[in-house]
This record gives sequence, structure tokens and C-alpha cells, in this order.
Amino acid sequence: MLIYIGADHRGFALKEKLKLFLSSRGYSVADVGAKTYEEGDDYPAYAAGVAKRVSDEFETAKGIVICGSGVGVDVVANKFRRVRCALCSSPDQAFDARSEDDANLLALGADYLEDPLAQKIVTTWLQTPFSGEGRYRHRIEEISELEEKLLNPTPDLKFGGDSR
Repeated sequence: MLIYIGADHRGFALKEKLKLFLSSRGYSVADVGAKTYEEGDDYPAYAAGVAKRVSDEFETAKGIVICGSGVGVDVVANKFRRVRCALCSSPDQAFDARSEDDANLLALGADYLEDPLAQKIVTTWLQTPFSGEGRYRHRIEEISELEEKLLNPTPDLKFGGDSR
């Protein structure tokens, strides 16, 4: 499995440590950037770079995106088709993200995670399979249908609770 990884200046140090951690455990890691520390760089380009690759290779690739809070990269990543990015701050949350939601991208907030905890979150996320349970599979299908509706809108497009 190929893991794409990207981070802005606030996530750069954690990204570099996670690349070494993952490589030492036999994972193939592709760094989408930033390639060097650049104070003040912006996360959207790096998150989009990772998300685009995972979207294109959704059956075989996973991704990790990192910024200070994790929120910005999570928002960007979830704009891409077939991407289910989860912002996780604990191993239990990472377990649920994979088991229940089949998250194929992981967002991390570098300002809130010490290295050992980040490693545990990543390890749990990578080692947890999707449960495949019916209700979870159904929800993922609903998300895919929503993506299709948003990409190909019709004049009568309605969402839950929308009586217009």
C-alpha cells in the first residue's frame, strides 16, 4: 500500500517524523510536500495534492495530511471525490474512522499531538480494516450517491429536510 503524505509549515516536523516511522515499518511513503520547511506556506495545496492522488487511486492508496489544527487539511481533503478524510486525535477515533467509515485519508493536528500519540493514531488507522458491516456500507453508498448528485446537479435536487 502506498501512503501519500503532505503538510504545511505547522505540520512539517511531524510529517518528517511520520515518514521515517512509516518507512521503518515497511510502508511505501510518497511525500507530496512541503519538501522543505517554509514558514507561512499554506496547507490547501498540500492537502489537495494528497487528496487528489488518493481520489485517483482510491482502491490502493491512503493518505495523511497535517497542519496545525488538522481542521484545514481535513476540510480540503473532503472536497475530493471518493475521499473520506477523518480528523483523529486518539487511537480509538482512528479505529472507528477505519472500521465504520472506511476513511482513506487521515488528518492530524500537529499542534495537539505529541509524536508517540501521533504514531499510535497512524498505526491504529493503518492496521484497522473496514468492518464491511451492512449499516456502514450503506452509509458509504449514501455518501457516494451524494457526491454524484453534487457533481451532476439537477434542478429538483433536494436534501433531507429541504421542502423547497
